[in-house]
Amino acid sequence: MAKVTVSLDAQLVVEVMALADVGNPQDAVELVVRDYVERGHRTEARTAAREEALRAVDVKPRDPEG
Repeated sequence: MAKVTVSLDAQLVVEVMALADVGNPQDAVELVVRDYVERGHRTEARTAAREEALRAVDVKPRDPEG
């Protein structure tokens, strides 16, 4: 996999390291980025499932009234 080098504020990286409980700055930032991407995928999956359920309700014909 290709690698990318990014410069970040040292205080931000130290905070990420503390929150992730990781001693290596590279690993800490990578964990945060991977978590962010995974959360995005989970949100997309939940949204798609909800939209599909709404479509299924809209497609059903209405019962005749009265």
